[in-house]
Amino acid sequence: MATSTRPPVLVTGAAGFVGFHLSQRLLRDGHDVFGVDSVNDYYDPSLKEARLAVLEKEPRFRFSRLDLADREATNRLFDEVHPPNVVHLAAQAGVRYSLEAPHAYISSNLVALGHLLEASRRHEVGHFVFASSSSVYGANTQLPFSEHHAVDHPVSLYAATKRAGELMGHSYSHLFDLPFTGLRFFTVYGPWGRPDMALFLFTKAILEGQPIDVYNYGESTRAFTYIDDIVEAMTRVLARPPAPALDIERLSDPASGLAPFRVYNIGQPEPVKLTRMIEVLESTLGRVAERRVMPPQPGDVSITSADGSDLERDTGFRPRVSIEEGIPRFVEWYRSFYRV
Repeated sequence: MATSTRPPVLVTGAAGFVGFHLSQRLLRDGHDVFGVDSVNDYYDPSLKEARLAVLEKEPRFRFSRLDLADREATNRLFDEVHPPNVVHLAAQAGVRYSLEAPHAYISSNLVALGHLLEASRRHEVGHFVFASSSSVYGANTQLPFSEHHAVDHPVSLYAATKRAGELMGHSYSHLFDLPFTGLRFFTVYGPWGRPDMALFLFTKAILEGQPIDVYNYGESTRAFTYIDDIVEAMTRVLARPPAPALDIERLSDPASGLAPFRVYNIGQPEPVKLTRMIEVLESTLGRVAERRVMPPQPGDVSITSADGSDLERDTGFRPRVSIEEGIPRFVEWYRSFYRV
């Protein structure tokens, strides 16, 4: 592996959607990247292998195929790599799948995280960045969602595991002075995206002449956030390990506290109704979708809206890419990758 003047980063879930894009960005910025992924079959592994094939062309990228729920394998990895920074993106994703396979979420999102936190404590990692989710807001009705709101009512097991991950991180931060930042992603989309997400499913169905399932009668609203905005925010946060709060008002704040711990939202500030997203996709594809209007699915929430003021205050960044810009970029990639 070629050497770099910037600190190496261990990126878990490197074959995944966000992990792939973050790894590319870190490599461009001059970091060595140690990627980890189990490359499971939750969705088409060939897409994950294609992402890896791109990353493995880079001389400063190194990859380990392992399941982080295997404690001994995780410990061996840290003994070999000694990473100064960890970005933990590997997880069992998806709200709806958590109703079918809850054991996968316990193993991937809780057990694996525990192994990583313990290895990071032993190796004195300088900054542990954790991919959380807007799903943690659950039944919260205060809008926009703020990191300073209570998040005590998750409505899916997936959301519960993500909130538990934030709490596990806080305990390690408090007990062992491990700088920990949780990032609550809001509906990430873009090239190389996940096949189980609405934009990918709708694009595939429309191009194949199949109907699309529009849940919650089309009334859902989401803070659709383009992948480049997510990655830009992550790189800025990674460079800023949190410090304990000094002012008394923030000591009991859910987003900070006495430990070197922070939580940030990363979400487009202008939420978009699902029907508007479909209209932009139809216009981009030059085709009209046949819509099957469906009731809400268990575990889904009707609206997500991100308050990103803390992120902007601390890093100077706010997401900027609208769906009118981002959806055509996704469609261009999709047509090229699948030759349609």
